[in-house]
Amino acid sequence: MRHCSVQVRGLLTRDELDRYNALMDVGHYLESQERYDLVHTVQKEIDILILPAIERLKEKSRQRDRDTEEYLRRKELEKELARLTADDDED
Repeated sequence: MRHCSVQVRGLLTRDELDRYNALMDVGHYLESQERYDLVHTVQKEIDILILPAIERLKEKSRQRDRDTEEYLRRKELEKELARLTADDDED
């Protein structure tokens, strides 16, 4: 059984996390019984279950990129304002 990343698990809702853990337990049991045909099916269910959390992680990343872009734009404006203020002081 393949675990999802810690970041993705952290973004699972309580219900999703409970279901994820239950499916992992079932998958590990099936592996111990060497029922790899069924393990594959359980793994596919886990992969489907974590898709919303993966999307939430992507959205957090996109938001962080937007925040960084806004910060850099603001810094550039502050730098330009400081330059213009310095130019006015010289006159």
